[in-house]
Amino acid sequence: MSSPAAATPIELCGIAIRERSAAPMQKLSAARVTRGAGVEGDARGRPGKRQVTVLSLESWNTACAELGVNLCWTQRRANLLVSGVEFGPDSVGQQLQFGSLTLEVTRETDPCRRMDAAYQGLQAALAPDWRGGVCCRVLSDGELTVGLRGLLVPGPLQGALQLT
Repeated sequence: MSSPAAATPIELCGIAIRERSAAPMQKLSAARVTRGAGVEGDARGRPGKRQVTVLSLESWNTACAELGVNLCWTQRRANLLVSGVEFGPDSVGQQLQFGSLTLEVTRETDPCRRMDAAYQGLQAALAPDWRGGVCCRVLSDGELTVGLRGLLVPGPLQGALQLT
């Protein structure tokens, strides 16, 4: 019998929102995140599996290095930038915890053609190894500030048999 997976320390490096679907991203130093609105002020915060998007700084840096360019992380159009973790298929069901805020990873964020509009080749550079980040649903409300430390923890059903 294997031991339960340990929590991974993470740090919040950035917060961003967009007021409407195609609007430019706006960086924030702090934000409230709720089950009803996602990151408050963001156009895509409705409840569901893609309520909040999270990007790994390490994965973003890998994609930028592959392209030979240093792009601002907001080009990815994610809500949160975290360091200390790289996401993958095993991330589904894990939870990001920052104080009272808990986000559940629901799936990979697929890079879309809008990435190539930001920088040619970015969509392909984000495609491998979940470099485009993850989608999350808000399980419990909380406040975020850039620099806040948190944990990536196994979810209650992670590793359990799922029937579809």
